[in-house]
Amino acid sequence: MSDLVAGTAQPPETTTSVGQSPLKASWRRFSRNKLAVGSMIILALIVLACFASPLLFPFGPEDADFDNIAAPIDLFSAHPFGTDEFGRDLLLRVLVGGQVSLAVGFVGALTAVIIGVLYGATAGYVGGRLDNFLMRTVDVLYGIPYFFLVVLINLLVGRTVTGLFVSIVVVLWLTPAVIARGQAVSLRHREFVDAARAGGMTEWQIIRQHIVPNSLNVVIVYSSLLVLEVIITESFLSFLGLGIQPPASSWGSLIDTGARAIETDPRLLLLPGGFLATTLFCLNFIADGLRDAFDPSER
Repeated sequence: MSDLVAGTAQPPETTTSVGQSPLKASWRRFSRNKLAVGSMIILALIVLACFASPLLFPFGPEDADFDNIAAPIDLFSAHPFGTDEFGRDLLLRVLVGGQVSLAVGFVGALTAVIIGVLYGATAGYVGGRLDNFLMRTVDVLYGIPYFFLVVLINLLVGRTVTGLFVSIVVVLWLTPAVIARGQAVSLRHREFVDAARAGGMTEWQIIRQHIVPNSLNVVIVYSSLLVLEVIITESFLSFLGLGIQPPASSWGSLIDTGARAIETDPRLLLLPGGFLATTLFCLNFIADGLRDAFDPSER
């Protein structure tokens, strides 16, 4: 799909220009993917709208306007997308709910990737009994049903943003760990690692300065997919009532509310659903562009 968008006027690069880092070369390939770049711009606008626009409203997301109960869409009024049955501004509630979904998505994915990469790189580089112990632990956690862990953590931490965040990260760091471990195994006997070891670097320094940086290509691509997965997971859990609890809201909890009122007021479903769907499409196109940009066959 990204090949069609990037066009065929220029052949794909097979080498990196002299003096140009592989990361810069990958960024140049990514920047030629118009669909991915456009998706990044749209996603940036959504993030900006969710975190900056609520500051422009003279009222809060839970403030009721009793003179405009269930007001219809009027783009030139104080409530451009109307209000719900309690007089709360729909657009503001969706924007504030987006703060939770996006924050959990990006911070949760980043945390899961950091934990997984350090864990997997250590296991793969050290090898032996430590590798066997660490990866068997991953296998055990993989075998535990996901929703059992979610319910258990919710009971221990509570149905809060923190509890939801922990529930997601506890499970989603496992796949980055497996990927990083595979990369570390393939790199630990390379010449530059042997040279670093002979130069007196400690095992931790080699992992941090050589193994992890040389795994960045795979990590960057997977991280973009993980953000999408975290947002979907958060929305799904909140939709089921296992995530964000009132009065706090996220896109998932707002979609849950809108689904129950679809026959009487479809705006309650279409507005948060539209924001969520647009965000997921953008993340998918960005991940597709990153995959093509960091594909070793394109170098």
